[in-house]
Amino acid sequence: MFWILLLLSRLKWLTIDKRHLGEVKIRSGHRKGSAEKAERKWRKSKLQVHFEIYKEVLCEFNQFLRGEREKYFSKIIANCRNNSRVLFSTVNRLTNPPVSLPLELISTSKCNEFAIFFYDKVQGIKNAIISTTQIATLPPARHLELTHFTPVTDKTIEEVISGLSSCTCCLDELPTRFLKSVLTSLLPQLVQLVNISFETGAFPKALKTAVIKPLLKKSSLDAKVLNNYRPISNLPFLGKVLEKVIYQQLTYFLLSNNVFDTFQSGCRPHHSTETALIKVTNDIRMNTNAGKVSVLVLLDLSAAFDTVDHGILLHRLENWVGISGTALNWFKSYLEDRTYFVEIGNCVSDKISMTCGVPQGSILGPLLFNLYMLPLGQLINSNNVSYHKYADDTQIYVSLTAGEHGPVDALCHCIEQISLWMQNNFLQLNSDKTEIIVFGPQTQRQS
Repeated sequence: MFWILLLLSRLKWLTIDKRHLGEVKIRSGHRKGSAEKAERKWRKSKLQVHFEIYKEVLCEFNQFLRGEREKYFSKIIANCRNNSRVLFSTVNRLTNPPVSLPLELISTSKCNEFAIFFYDKVQGIKNAIISTTQIATLPPARHLELTHFTPVTDKTIEEVISGLSSCTCCLDELPTRFLKSVLTSLLPQLVQLVNISFETGAFPKALKTAVIKPLLKKSSLDAKVLNNYRPISNLPFLGKVLEKVIYQQLTYFLLSNNVFDTFQSGCRPHHSTETALIKVTNDIRMNTNAGKVSVLVLLDLSAAFDTVDHGILLHRLENWVGISGTALNWFKSYLEDRTYFVEIGNCVSDKISMTCGVPQGSILGPLLFNLYMLPLGQLINSNNVSYHKYADDTQIYVSLTAGEHGPVDALCHCIEQISLWMQNNFLQLNSDKTEIIVFGPQTQRQS
């Protein structure tokens, strides 16, 4: 019907989820009936007066839906004012509606093309990295080791599943919402699955496959160019349940043994982008108040999570963190023999093996990357340079007075060593996004 098509075309940018839209339609009741009746009357009579009545009724219906939309998002924002992840996601839904892919991209051949493109991009970065002389970094002394994971109870698994998002992956045997609704019946089997994984030190192979969906980086970019897409990874829900339990136990061990880098704000309780920003800003302002100039370098990495070397990561876990025995075997099993395929519409690609990197879209991935980067803090400290890290972003900075050159020389030497360390760890600095900012009486910014 005409009025429905017109209404849907106007609602594309609203990004109301299907469930809420259904509830709105139910509550609209008489408004919908009035609009249908007005449309039928106008189509039958073809009179302008009936067309004007139809437009007025349709306008009232649209206003009702806009009001419901405002209530819906206002409720989300009010209930999640302390949850930055949900707030950012909500704002993104409002300001960046999803972009539909061109029809010519929805085919099995294009899925395979995307899969190979994403694989070649990572391998190209790794192949371009030339290992050089190793820079000495010594792991700290560890008095305690994590040799195995603690078996879980029904209560733990129930809390973990209830706290996870209800998003469903196409690899899930059961929709996540349905699984949660029948959780009481499935709980014993899920607990057994987790505990057997801990006992054997093996991550289930069926949960090692990721579904990659290409997402256009910006709506203004050419949708036909593969390089304009970023791979969005979806993982099976049960794999995330296992990861969350490991994440909780590993985080407790890291905090208890003071393993975290002091100046790392990612994936730590009570640490966030906000604490990272406050720390760096406060240091620079203190230097400015003391009459000093600050030089800040913002380091950026290319596809950092995707080029992590598994052998080096396992070495970090064993020698820098203190993980051994069955627990180390579990992480080895978790990282190895992973695959992915690309899905566009109803079309999928062949499976591609992942030979490096931490799983994108995973719960453990960011935490493992932080542990992979542990020696970097020691390296920067040895050059008497201040720093702060958040995931794959690192800020290094020094302060100096007029006519003083030592801090700048130390900063330059530190950057050279960081570049060498990155190469030896299969990480690539992105020179296009690395910036230098000078704070002082006359602030200058230079890329």
